[in-house]
Amino acid sequence: MLRIAAIGLLAVAVALVAALRLLSPPGQLSLLDGAMGGGWGTTRPGAALPFGSHGQTLDVWRPAHPPGAKLPVVIFFYGGGWVAGSPDGYRFAARAFAKQGFVVVVPDYRKVPAVRFPAFVEDGAEAVKWTRDHIAAYGGDPDRIALAGHSAGSHIIALLALDPCYLSAQKLPPNTIKAVVGLSGPYDFYPWTSPRAIEAFKGTRDPLTTQPITYASADAPPMLLVTSSGDTEVEPRNTVSLAKRLTALGAPVTVREYPMLSHEEVVMALSVPFRGKAPVLADSAAFLHRVLDRP
Repeated sequence: MLRIAAIGLLAVAVALVAALRLLSPPGQLSLLDGAMGGGWGTTRPGAALPFGSHGQTLDVWRPAHPPGAKLPVVIFFYGGGWVAGSPDGYRFAARAFAKQGFVVVVPDYRKVPAVRFPAFVEDGAEAVKWTRDHIAAYGGDPDRIALAGHSAGSHIIALLALDPCYLSAQKLPPNTIKAVVGLSGPYDFYPWTSPRAIEAFKGTRDPLTTQPITYASADAPPMLLVTSSGDTEVEPRNTVSLAKRLTALGAPVTVREYPMLSHEEVVMALSVPFRGKAPVLADSAAFLHRVLDRP
């Protein structure tokens, strides 16, 4: 009997390894996160829901047993250098925020080289529009919408929050976004030096329109900007520059710098397997509740 059980466990392990090899690194992390209990207490009432005008889809997550009152909403934009990523790969991030008491929307967006700037930011604005129009049906409060994102996703949310043209194009009120959590985001990175950035912004008539710092203003929503001294891909100076500009203008901004995390480890710390690396989830959730839960 013991030998049969051992053979069964081995077969499961082999199947798991084979499945992992077929997934992207974020997808692998989501699978591992789920195996370690990351999905307990959450549910996905909406999967691959269509939105926007270019065939995009999004997922919706929430606590498995939400209270009767509408919950605050977090729209999470994944990273991937504007060329890669999917909502399904970032289940670990969606579940993490859902367990903290949020309804979470994870939208897809068009990628380079099929499109270039500003298409992916425009997709983000369409996701905000869908969320404001439909999230009440999933238990979310359309008047308490926050944005969160990592890397390229953080670049997208910073532009959505700071440059009014994107929400205006969707006929959304300028105060639709109530808070922002940017993880390891590029906010002040012109002239472009990385091949991905050069490709993503190729043909832009005015390069400064690609830079979130260009649109810093006193009426920016409260922002939590997270970086790490170990990030060599999107250097901490991006966060420092934007935070200094916002502070000088009188806008509410908080900075968290975690020592020695890599660029990827900042978002990985949202998952159960890597949560001990830094309190990224705890700090982000506390900030969001502090802003969104007040009258």
